Amino acid sequence: MPYGRRPRQVPDRDRYRSRDRGQVALEYLGFLPLLLLVALAAVQLGLIAYAAQQAGTAARTGARSASLDGDVQGDCARAVSSWLTVSCPAARLGDEVQVTAEVRIPSVIPGIGDFGTARKTATMPVDHTGN
Repeated sequence: MPYGRRPRQVPDRDRYRSRDRGQVALEYLGFLPLLLLVALAAVQLGLIAYAAQQAGTAARTGARSASLDGDVQGDCARAVSSWLTVSCPAARLGDEVQVTAEVRIPSVIPGIGDFGTARKTATMPVDHTGN
C-alpha cells in the first residue's frame, strides 16, 4: 500500500444492498399465492374442457350402442376415463335413438366448488339389419 493512501471505505449503499436481496425474496413469496391461484384456475378450466370432450365421446358411444340394442349405460361408462362419473339416458325417437351423456365435472380441490355437469347429445339411426 503506497504511503498516504487509506484503505477504501465501504459506502453505505454496499452495506444495504445485501438487505435488499432479502426484501426481493419476500416480495416474490408474497406473489406466490396469486401464481398458485392462477395455476389452479387454469387446471380447472382444463378439467372442464376434458369433461365436455369425454361427454361427447360417451354420447356417441351410447348412441351407437343404443342403435344396435346394446348395453347403453355400460358402453358409455367404458368410453370415458374411469375416474369420471357419467350417466347416459337413451330415448327412442322412431327410427332414431338419442343419448344424452352427462359427465360430472370434477374439482381441482376436492370438496370445494360444484362445477355441475357437461352434457352432450348424439343421435343415430336404429340399425334394422339385426331384426
